[in-house]
Amino acid sequence: MRLSRLKPFPLLATIVLLIASSGASCPNMLQQYTQPLARALPPSPSLEQVINVVNSNNAQVQSLFTSQASVTVPGVPTALRTTVAYQRDRRLRLSAATSLSGSEMDLGSNDEIFWFWIKRNQPPALYFCRHDRFAASAAKQILPVDLTWLPHALGVATFEPGGNYQGPIPISAGRLEIRTLPTTPNGNTLVTVVDESRGIVLEEHVYDPQGNRLASAQLSRHQRDGTTGITLPRHVELHLPTMQLQIGIELKDEQINRLQPSQADLFLKPTYPGYTEIDLADPNLRLVQPTARGAPPHAQPQQVRY
Repeated sequence: MRLSRLKPFPLLATIVLLIASSGASCPNMLQQYTQPLARALPPSPSLEQVINVVNSNNAQVQSLFTSQASVTVPGVPTALRTTVAYQRDRRLRLSAATSLSGSEMDLGSNDEIFWFWIKRNQPPALYFCRHDRFAASAAKQILPVDLTWLPHALGVATFEPGGNYQGPIPISAGRLEIRTLPTTPNGNTLVTVVDESRGIVLEEHVYDPQGNRLASAQLSRHQRDGTTGITLPRHVELHLPTMQLQIGIELKDEQINRLQPSQADLFLKPTYPGYTEIDLADPNLRLVQPTARGAPPHAQPQQVRY
C-alpha cells in the first residue's frame, strides 16, 4: 500500500515568497487609534470587568466582510488585493489576488474543516483538515495553529464563559495581560493584551506547553463604526515565529453584520482544476524532509511503501 507524500518545505517557501518575510522580527508598535475612543474601564479593573468590556464589543460581531482589504509583506512593494469574510464562530475566508495574475492564495474555514491553497506551490495542491482531527494530524507540522485562531487576529474573538483565566496583569504603561490557560496538559496558552482604559484588544499570542510562541497578532488603528458602535482594528500584523512568517493585513470598508444567506457559499471548500486535494488528517500521509545540501539525489525517497 502506498503512502501519500507531502513535502512541507517547498510549500513554506512559496508562502514566504508570496506573503512573508523570512527572519522577520516582532513588529514595532503601531499607532493604536485613528480617532479618540472613550474610556470604558475603571482604574485597576477586575478580570470580570475587562472580560465584560471586551465581550460587549466583540460579541456584537456576527459577521464581517470586505473586498477592499490588502495583504502586505515587508520588502515586497506590491500588496495583494484581499477579500476577507467572517461569520461566527468558525467561518472564515481570506483570499488574495493580483490584477495581473488573478488568485494567488486562499485560506478558509467552516464549521467542519479548514483549507489553504497557494497558486504557485509545487506540487500543486489544496490542503484541508477537519478541525477535530487537527491536533493529531500532519497539519501541525506545517501550521503551528489551527486557522480558526485567525478571528483572534481580526479582533473579533471573545472570552468564553467558564474559561480558566489569569489576570489582569499590568505589563506596561496602559496595558493589561489576560492568560487563557489550556484545559488539557498538551494544550496551548492564549495571551491577550488589552488597553487598560478603553478595553480594546491590542495583541494576541499563542504559546505551546514549552513556552514557545507559535503565533502573534498585533492589532492597531482601531475605529468605531458609526452604524453599529462596534470598535475594530483596521490594521493587523500576523507573526508565526516557527515558520518565520510575517503578514500585514489592511482592512477597509468593512461591512459588519451584513452577510446575507446567499453568501453562505463563501465558506465552502473551493476546487481548483489541476490541484490535487490532500487531507492532512489522512493517517497514510507522511512528510518527506528535504535532501540535505550536498547529499546525493537518491537520499530523498521517491516512494514510501509498507
